[in-house]
Amino acid sequence: MARHSKNNTSNSVFSYAEYKKLDYGTKKQRLGVDSMKDRLSCALCLQRARDPVACSEGHLYCKECIYTDLLEQKKEIKRQQVKLEAMAKEEEEEKERRKVAARERVLKDFEERQLGLGTKKTIGDRVAAEKEDKKGKGVEDPTRGTKRKFDFDQDEVDIATREAEEAALRQIEKEQAESRRAKLPAFWLPSLTPESSVGPLKDIKLQTLCHASSPAHVLTLKSLVPVIFSFASSSSQPSSSSASTPASSSTAPPASGSSDSREAICPSCKKGISNSVIAFLIRSCSHVVCKTCTDTLVRPSHQCIACDKKAKDKDIVELQREGTGYAAGGRAETSRTGVAFQG
Repeated sequence: MARHSKNNTSNSVFSYAEYKKLDYGTKKQRLGVDSMKDRLSCALCLQRARDPVACSEGHLYCKECIYTDLLEQKKEIKRQQVKLEAMAKEEEEEKERRKVAARERVLKDFEERQLGLGTKKTIGDRVAAEKEDKKGKGVEDPTRGTKRKFDFDQDEVDIATREAEEAALRQIEKEQAESRRAKLPAFWLPSLTPESSVGPLKDIKLQTLCHASSPAHVLTLKSLVPVIFSFASSSSQPSSSSASTPASSSTAPPASGSSDSREAICPSCKKGISNSVIAFLIRSCSHVVCKTCTDTLVRPSHQCIACDKKAKDKDIVELQREGTGYAAGGRAETSRTGVAFQG
């Protein structure tokens, strides 16, 4: 690195020192174990989950937190539906304006042709040429050279009118596209301001989502499953109660001062469930079991080891975890998107 290179700002690109000084682009940072939330924490309030429930993907929430979040999402969906209805109304009005413009174009071409002022190809000529191309070249018309009787059919007139209006509408859209292509977009001129199309409104679906996953998936109240953790017995309680009846000790922590300090364990092997341990939720009975016991006991027997309730393969869901601080132990990197430089 040459001397005074940090003060050299005449380059066309950012140097490493300038890039570090400016809040530019996407910033990425590795996360340690202290930055990870606890395994029993809610994904919304980041506190120890009270009345824990889990979604179909295994994200843990407080019952009150997720109910409040879904209620706010439904209120926002109602506001968005009002906007979509207004956009649909504007789209219908725009379609009607385009149809009126196409109808006026057809009438204008017809009047110019009747007055002998039309020198260019009219809409009716284009529709007739398209029909001839569809029929194929080299096919002789059997009615050519013979006197034909004029039959007025309203259906044929309506079809011809509709085809002429559609051809005029395509011609108008083509002319508008060609006129915009020759000009560069300019945000300071109303006539040259670029427009973004939303797309068909029928494809837009408003649904409540799970914000803990990336990307977010659909979340409903019916898909929420209560979670029952097993906790290690305290020193004041006999250890036989936890070992003999694991189902009775597998309840949510009470509202006591020492409930947040208790560690969740597997009801079978008594292993502590932390971010370094992969755990599975049995949706049929809501118990949480470690991966080793799930693979060796639950899946082969198709029943829960805590309450002996039947458990199918689709009822076993992995509980998501923040990570262990290592690259292979969950999400160990975070990013923040900044404003990109507009040159």
